[in-house]
Amino acid sequence: MLDSRLSDDERNALHETYEHLHRNPELSMQEHRTAEFIEQRLDALGIEHFRCGGTGVVGVMRNGEGPVIGFRADTDGLPIQEATGAAYSSTATGTLPDGSTVPVMHGCGHDTHIATALAAAALLRRQPEAWAGTVLWIFQPGEETAAGAAAMVADGLWDRVPKPEAVLGQHVFPSVPAGSIGLTTGSAMAMADSLRITVHGKQSHGSQPQDSIDPIVLGAHMVTRLQTIVSRELPPQSPAVVTCGTFHAGLKENIIPDRAEFTLNIRTLTEEVRERVLSAIARIVNAEAEASGAPRPTVEEIYRFPRLYNDDEHAEQVRAALQRELGEDRVVSLPPAMGSEDFGTLPDSIGVPGVYWFFGGFSAENEAPPVNHSPFFLPDPEPTLSTGVRAAVVALGHYLGKA
Repeated sequence: MLDSRLSDDERNALHETYEHLHRNPELSMQEHRTAEFIEQRLDALGIEHFRCGGTGVVGVMRNGEGPVIGFRADTDGLPIQEATGAAYSSTATGTLPDGSTVPVMHGCGHDTHIATALAAAALLRRQPEAWAGTVLWIFQPGEETAAGAAAMVADGLWDRVPKPEAVLGQHVFPSVPAGSIGLTTGSAMAMADSLRITVHGKQSHGSQPQDSIDPIVLGAHMVTRLQTIVSRELPPQSPAVVTCGTFHAGLKENIIPDRAEFTLNIRTLTEEVRERVLSAIARIVNAEAEASGAPRPTVEEIYRFPRLYNDDEHAEQVRAALQRELGEDRVVSLPPAMGSEDFGTLPDSIGVPGVYWFFGGFSAENEAPPVNHSPFFLPDPEPTLSTGVRAAVVALGHYLGKA
């Protein structure tokens, strides 16, 4: 039976790895140094590996005949100026697609995901007698932009490794206290669609509105009416979110511009609701434009996140294994989250079960922990990191462990 406990030396190494990663984040699909660091650690463990999807790394850990299980850890940081004040704070910068330089931070905890996966691999490596089979350690880039999982699949991930029976993953989160696990059965995280809508008007002097088609007024009507989709077109039992995150128009106060641009973020839990909301958005923006005598707006997709669905049977099996290890009171059920993840691309692309859980990052005494993507997001190192390692080892042990 696999032992998930860390020695003092292993715990110290885990913390050093985490702090190194936290100091050195990289933006999505630019994780070059991170990939090299992971490769060095896999080399030290004697685990064969290859690049996939650009800056993705896949380790193939073989230990005789047995099941094949994938375990995914995402690797990218965010364009955030860190404000935690930690001794190991990031001072890294990165370059956005538009060429601008921005500060970079591991503001979503992907540094904990990499560190705990590498520590779990080390625990399995020193206990070969306790398990049998193959672990695919999938260090995936570009989760924050929904690009990484799709890039790895497109680069032939599943053609280059044995097909897994299941794919597992985990994420640090403030919704459960450190030392605990949160697990959802069924729909676990929302699908997400982000759209850029350009409203076309007619420019005029601010003193002559009769000669214009005002895209600001038109866009404001669109944004307001879009908020009725959730409140008036969907049943209350069908969760959805429609958020306008940006609105840009004009250069001077006495000029009515010829266009306005706003962006939307949409979260849904089922394909049926997703299509209903997207159809309603198209209907509303086109109707509002027609009502104003304006051309049809231009609608562009920025990105799309897939569903994250926890297979019922496998999720309950993993839950039972975690409860045996940590205690029933420390493995809680969570409702579906309206946040999004591209993890689901990996199991869904080959039709195998996926199981994804959260491990707590902050003490229960912290009544208002910082949320993911906050400049103050800095999980308590312990018991957060050790719990992440234990959860990974226990879940893998469920499939691979020997009695």
